[in-house]
Amino acid sequence: MGWLTIPRYTVSLKSQAFKTTKTVPDTVSKRQCAARSQTRRTLATLRHVKHLRVRNITRCVFVRVASCRGADADADAEQTARACADELDAVISLDLIHCNICQRQCAARSQTRRTLATLRHVKHLRVRNITRCVFVRVASCRGADADADAEQTARACADELDAVISLDLIHCNICQRVGRSPVSLSRLKLGKLKVVRRQLLQRYEHQPFVSCLGGLYGCQWRRYQRAKTQPGECCCSRLECGSFALIIVTFFLTLVLLYFWSEAENDYNDFDWFNFGNLGFWFPWSVVLLVAAAALFTYIALLLVLAVCLLSEGQRLYLHWSHKIGILVTLSFSISATAVLSDLWSKEWTTLLLSFQVTAPYLHLGGVSLMTLLSWPIALHFFRMNKRERQVVILSLYLAVLFTLYLVPLGMYSPCIQDEGTLGPAPILIGHRGAPMLAPENTQLSFERAVEAGGEGLETDVTISYDGIPFLMHDTTLRRTTNVHEMFPNRTDAPAAMFTWSELEILNAGSWFLQKDPFGTVSFLDVQEKVQIQNQTIPTLKELLNLAAQHRSLVIFDLRRPPRGHPYRDTWISRTLEVIHNESSINSSQVLWLPADQRSLVQELDPDLQQTSGDHGTLAELQEEHIVRLNLHYSHMSQEQIRKYASVNISTNLYVISQPWLYSLAWCAGAHSVTTNALHILKKLQRPLFLMTPEDYSLMWSLTDIVSAFLIAAVFIFHWWRERGLPFWSGSRQVNENGPYSKFRTELSDVWSISSIGVRGEPHNSPATPNLPTISEEPPV
Repeated sequence: MGWLTIPRYTVSLKSQAFKTTKTVPDTVSKRQCAARSQTRRTLATLRHVKHLRVRNITRCVFVRVASCRGADADADAEQTARACADELDAVISLDLIHCNICQRQCAARSQTRRTLATLRHVKHLRVRNITRCVFVRVASCRGADADADAEQTARACADELDAVISLDLIHCNICQRVGRSPVSLSRLKLGKLKVVRRQLLQRYEHQPFVSCLGGLYGCQWRRYQRAKTQPGECCCSRLECGSFALIIVTFFLTLVLLYFWSEAENDYNDFDWFNFGNLGFWFPWSVVLLVAAAALFTYIALLLVLAVCLLSEGQRLYLHWSHKIGILVTLSFSISATAVLSDLWSKEWTTLLLSFQVTAPYLHLGGVSLMTLLSWPIALHFFRMNKRERQVVILSLYLAVLFTLYLVPLGMYSPCIQDEGTLGPAPILIGHRGAPMLAPENTQLSFERAVEAGGEGLETDVTISYDGIPFLMHDTTLRRTTNVHEMFPNRTDAPAAMFTWSELEILNAGSWFLQKDPFGTVSFLDVQEKVQIQNQTIPTLKELLNLAAQHRSLVIFDLRRPPRGHPYRDTWISRTLEVIHNESSINSSQVLWLPADQRSLVQELDPDLQQTSGDHGTLAELQEEHIVRLNLHYSHMSQEQIRKYASVNISTNLYVISQPWLYSLAWCAGAHSVTTNALHILKKLQRPLFLMTPEDYSLMWSLTDIVSAFLIAAVFIFHWWRERGLPFWSGSRQVNENGPYSKFRTELSDVWSISSIGVRGEPHNSPATPNLPTISEEPPV
């Protein structure tokens, strides 16, 4: 182990652990021709001192340190580390690389310049790797308080490094004669010592962090299980590259699913009841799907962050097989869930597009922030790549995405971005089947709660019983909202219109609400409220109209036509009008007449009814049918259309809006009223969410882009400076080492301070030093 092979030269070190083969001569021949020849050979030899692989020597010295297990392991490790530092002192110091070249006065000046140029190459000694080898192996000891003592030993080794690579240890002591006066040569400074020491300690302190990353990502908890990336090389094998790409694809797919379903929260209740109708039992599938999407997204995002951190630490990627299975499961779930939801709930994609109108400014801010954070690892690997093609590809892709995000706001539209003073009044709130979050839908208690919450309108669904009594029921059957399975077990799936009123009024219409808790609000009810809910029955249309007349509320309802064989199948319109005119106290102007059947007849019989249409149409068609209000699904929300209808005195009602962001969007778009399940929530909004002026928005996105561009430029400049400052060069060839930032460079400006002080501040009076390194020259191959 005493011999180290380098190009053209084989070096052997004479020390306590190494033997010499050939000693550099103490003096040169007095003859002029022999002196110059010997000088050239000595200088050529010194230029290759940089190739001394001291790291391998030190590794051999510390084999026993890595294997120590005794109680005095730490003390022995520290003692061995310091002994090795002394060996390092003998290896690197220029007392070991003693020239003692004497030449005649005519060759002294030229020889001095060449000697100084040669000494600059001492910077190529891989001192950082030597010290790293010392304290990494010390850290692997297994004694009591091993971690604390190992770190202390590492810091002691770093202090030793200051002494090793300090200029006092690199003493030239080259004496030349210019006439009869001795001339002291300048000392050499190796790199930036404080930076080297700090980076060495950081390398030690980062080991637990890297171990945690490698353990979580690839179950590689031990140091020997991990491998570093050579600068400029690929971060992993093709299989692992494919796994990393799969993580990125899965990340974006799960992000789309999570965002899509979280924005669809407005329709969770419809989704759950849809599944109830198909499966026959109630379960909050919407919440389960949301939790699953959030959990899988978090899992994939964590894997992606771990991979990026490992790459930033210069580690090769190795994804554990269990994570690969998890990625495939997540990918399959995301694709299947998105496909099923797209097929059954295609309108939710419209909701997704609507959400961009209010969240786009903040999504832009988040996207730019993410790209700014990614600039650190991208700049790191960009400057480490050796192939220009890879540099061009990664930088082009990054800049393309970045500038796309920068320019997205130019094509962004949102009705919530408008000038001050142009915002219209808040839309009127109409309770959808009452207040279904606070009480069972389509019950008298639910409508009372809606009025108490501040609703200015009530929405319901009307069905006519077999004996001609209009009552309130949304579904065609009684199975979902009553206890028909207990009272009439053989008629569970029978149409609700085929029951007589005497049969309907004995059904309980409130117990299901307490059992299934469709909106998760039952826990907030007190005992008295639960008793009221438990005793609710099916109300009639007459009771609702009288309640609305009492509070001067608007009423809008869908009218279900009875099935075939029903006595009132052909007279259902006239029977409903009879209840409005003769059996209730409501004013006709409070009723928004929605049924499209026999509209012209209804208009002739009662012109005071507010004719309401649920379909789009031209302005001429709507005016011909005397339409004064449109009742549209919120997915058809359009500020332009709303303004067009408003220009001919046709107001717009949007249903069903229960989320504050959707209500804010409807408010900004100019909707006159909305039907909602969450009266008690939306009534509290004093102004639309995300409302801002164009000037504020322009300042927001321009400032975001400017700050991001500045930070990204700073990150790239920093990495360029650090990479430029850390590499060292031998002629035109760059010398790299394993791991990131394991290369140093010393400039000509680092050579300073003329002195003749010896090692550790002691003068060297003797021209020769014991234990000199020997350098044997081999013929070139």
